[in-house]
Amino acid sequence: MNTILLLEDEAALSRGIQFKLEKEGYRVIACDSIREARLQFQANPVRLILCDIMLSDGSGLDFCKYIREELQSDVQFVFLTAMDTELDIVIGYETGADDYITKPFSLMVLVSKVNALMRRIDNAKEYESVMTCGEIEVNCREMKVYKGGEEIALSKKELQLLVYLWENAGRIVSKENILEHIWDVDGQFVDDNTVTVNISRLKNKLGTEEISNVRGLGYIWSGKVIRR
Repeated sequence: MNTILLLEDEAALSRGIQFKLEKEGYRVIACDSIREARLQFQANPVRLILCDIMLSDGSGLDFCKYIREELQSDVQFVFLTAMDTELDIVIGYETGADDYITKPFSLMVLVSKVNALMRRIDNAKEYESVMTCGEIEVNCREMKVYKGGEEIALSKKELQLLVYLWENAGRIVSKENILEHIWDVDGQFVDDNTVTVNISRLKNKLGTEEISNVRGLGYIWSGKVIRR
């Protein structure tokens, strides 16, 4: 059974989320403190974490850093929070989150999102190829990116976004297509700035202008990509 760790200190919301997800067949471990969540994560085979940011004993951002940096875990991590400014979203992704859902949200939509994330985990492909464009290289098997031989630290979402743009190099991909392929939601409750923020951060980290915004249509990678 797929296990989800839910870290939410608003009791009514936590019960509602747990009830809906358990009806879908998931095992939900509900915690209301970071201390409890740390213990439960290490004691259970968790596949997905749903985490509030403003918690009674600290910040969900710190819990995410603990998962990513101290435990070196790549478990799917999603923030559920009322903090919805562009800066909040950037900080969430920089901390290591795979997704960021702003409150209030529909429980049914949340369930759809969780189902999509679980399908992505189950159907994840292990790519064997290496893709290059100029000085930039993506080793798809190792999920690492290099420029001029030096590794560039990208989040999972940024790497997925880069690979998606490269797979469609020379073609315009709409914001909706990016949301569908990278976030699996048709834009239902992902913040409008999600794609824009991630594109901007990707361009800055790669130091490239080969990602262009085609006004009103979407984005395009203009460089020549070689797969080998």
